[in-house]
Amino acid sequence: MNNSDLVIQARGLSKRFGELTAVDQLDLSVRRAEVFGFLGPNGSGKSTTIRMLCGLLLPSAGEIEVLGCQIPRDAEELKRRIGYMTQRFSLYEDLTVGENLEFLAAVHGLPRRSSRQRIDEVLERYWLADRRKQLAGTLSGGQKQRLALAGAVLHKPDLLLLDEPTSAVDPQSRREFWDSLFELADAGTTLLVSTHYMDEAERCTRLGILDAGRLVADGSPRELMDALPGHPLLIEHPQPRQVQRTLQGSPDVLAMAQIGNVLRVLVANTDARQHIEQRLRSAGISAQIEDGEANLEDVFVSVTRKPVQAQP
Repeated sequence: MNNSDLVIQARGLSKRFGELTAVDQLDLSVRRAEVFGFLGPNGSGKSTTIRMLCGLLLPSAGEIEVLGCQIPRDAEELKRRIGYMTQRFSLYEDLTVGENLEFLAAVHGLPRRSSRQRIDEVLERYWLADRRKQLAGTLSGGQKQRLALAGAVLHKPDLLLLDEPTSAVDPQSRREFWDSLFELADAGTTLLVSTHYMDEAERCTRLGILDAGRLVADGSPRELMDALPGHPLLIEHPQPRQVQRTLQGSPDVLAMAQIGNVLRVLVANTDARQHIEQRLRSAGISAQIEDGEANLEDVFVSVTRKPVQAQP
């Protein structure tokens, strides 16, 4: 990989809060115009990492270079070249849509004449032109999200960092939001997005999966699914809970999830199918078993695996 293509480089990045290690010796590289997704359980260190990358949080150890800036030394310089959007709406609810953008333009030091044109552009692009004089606090969840994105890209940043930006909006708004993100990537903007939605993770050009502050998987969604250490089985039975209780504790089973009358079982390898069939027959259970296609949820539960718990 050519270092000139790297927008983000982190080596040995760690963050400790007292005795708690939130990020633990993280190595991370993100290429120019890449849509890099952060996936991980709650508390895995996604938000903490993003805050360190944009200079809002001092690391306990490690080195960070973003857009050629050394962090935290060049954090002020970096702020002019990045956009940052959080899951919580952070603009002023008692200002209008237009007033919020005018305020952000002033914060970024945009000249008054060009800022008016740029505000018109983002209002039109994010379907907010007819909401210009509406108080931000009265917008719907999807409209607030579009306003936050408009504010984050108002100064045309080279890098956009988004921390679970779609957690409070409906599926249609999420889809429209991701269409907007890909337009930005096509125009040359690099994006780093944290999410806990598997369908969003599949949209990323590359994924990093965090667990307990460590990077446990890194690659394109296809690469991660092809390298899945386990194998999914689909077990159809009128009483999937009975099947689940029977398989509970099996050393071959990595994870189980019920989908309607089908139990999706992630097993250690393809040879485990025979053991599963024998275990069910011994319990007097006749079920239809088929091989399944790997998906990102399989990858996620495999690399962040905790002991399987039976459901009542």
